[in-house]
Amino acid sequence: MNTSQSVPVAFAWLLATGAFADESKFQFIGRASDGGSVVYEEHHFVSGTCRDGIWRPTTHSVEYIRPEDNRQVFATKELDYQHSPLRPEMDFQQPEFNESITVKQANDDTLAIQWRTPSGNMEKFNVSFNDAVVVDAGFDNLVRRHWDAVISGDAVDFRFLGPTRGDHYGFIMEPVVTDRTNAAHTIRIRPSGMIARFLVDPIILGYNQSGALTDYIGLSNIRASVDGNYTVHIRYEITRQPDCELTP
Repeated sequence: MNTSQSVPVAFAWLLATGAFADESKFQFIGRASDGGSVVYEEHHFVSGTCRDGIWRPTTHSVEYIRPEDNRQVFATKELDYQHSPLRPEMDFQQPEFNESITVKQANDDTLAIQWRTPSGNMEKFNVSFNDAVVVDAGFDNLVRRHWDAVISGDAVDFRFLGPTRGDHYGFIMEPVVTDRTNAAHTIRIRPSGMIARFLVDPIILGYNQSGALTDYIGLSNIRASVDGNYTVHIRYEITRQPDCELTP
């Protein structure tokens, strides 16, 4: 073995695979109100890397806490971005309703979903996907991927996974003017299909100049009861900034 050749070759391989990317942390807290008091908090812990000066998430943990309930964790979510920043694998647990949702990538074009419903039933779906499909918090990375469009006023089409429905649906992400937030940039996410527009209310997102989420207004993933989820305004506060830029 020629050592003088193998060392630079191995070094080049490490650079190409990103092995020297700097690890970094991104942490923030969201406080969700339903028109008055805070009904729960989200504590986000994101690990990632800085590659070429840009933040790239790898894993993301969320703890859901009710402030008035001795600050006990009542739900959790784990996200893994190993396959794509837009389609993380997900494990969501809300034990008080005996509910869980998992989304795994079964192969290169299929998502495997398991939903344990509050009634105790287990629903399973296999859903085909392409590069336009976004899963859960992948929408946040979608916004940053299209940051130039966001700040210039352009619309972006994508598809969003509804895990409890076993399908994904067409949506449009577009800038909007609203007095509901003080964010530097405000985005509306709405269904693109005519029928879905009458069934699904738009979601409003706020971002600061650096590309960090400041506001979420819309339907929550947290159940208020067995019959439905909260509709909330979540205001986010960064507690630890990553060591690089969030947007290109």
